[in-house]
Amino acid sequence: MPGHMNVLLAEAKVPYDIVLEMDEINDDFPQTDVAIVIGSNDIVNPAAQEDPNSPIAGMPVLKVWEAKQTFVCKRGQGTGYSGIENPLFFKDNTRMFYGDAKSSIDSLLPLLD
Repeated sequence: MPGHMNVLLAEAKVPYDIVLEMDEINDDFPQTDVAIVIGSNDIVNPAAQEDPNSPIAGMPVLKVWEAKQTFVCKRGQGTGYSGIENPLFFKDNTRMFYGDAKSSIDSLLPLLD
C-alpha cells in the first residue's frame, strides 16, 4: 500500500492489522466476487501492467480488474496524479459511481448479495 494511504487510514481509525499489502492481496482478485475502489485512480490502473509504453509502466498496482465485478467511486471523471486515462474505467466488469463516496457506497451496499 502506498505510504500516504497509511496516514489516511490512521486518520480514519482503521486498524492497521486488518490492512493487507499489495503482494498479499493481488493473488486473491481472480477469486473475488466484488472489488470496491474508493477514490483511487493510478493505484488501480491496469496500464501499469498491460501497456509497456505507459508513463506508469511497471508501477505496482492493485489488480482489481481481475475481480468478477469492480465498482469505482470517484468524485468526477478526472485523471489521477499521473494525468493519464485509466482503462479500468472502461472494462466490461467495471461500474462507475460518480459523486460523494459515502452516499455512493450507501446506495451500492444494499444491492450486493
